[in-house]
Amino acid sequence: MSDRIKTFKEFYPFYLSEHRRLGTRVFHFIGTLLIFIVIIYVIQSGKERFLWYIPIFGYGFAWFSHAVFEKNRPATFKYPLWSLLSDFKMFFELLIGKQKFKA
Repeated sequence: MSDRIKTFKEFYPFYLSEHRRLGTRVFHFIGTLLIFIVIIYVIQSGKERFLWYIPIFGYGFAWFSHAVFEKNRPATFKYPLWSLLSDFKMFFELLIGKQKFKA
């Protein structure tokens, strides 16, 4: 029997449980915000060479926060697509106040 999560509906609560600490949520939020800033900059300037910042900001801020604040292994390694989708979902939920910066 596999203990692997099979649906996004099951995954998202697990994802949030791995992002309980304030520092983790703040660093994820900042990293995702920087991704959007880079995308907007590239679209406006046409300087595609800055796209390589996206994984640096996205993964760098997130993985740092897991190492320092959560002391856990990012779900990205086991569930890469769902983790990416969950990061954006958590970002927008934090932005509109549906999620709190402290769980």
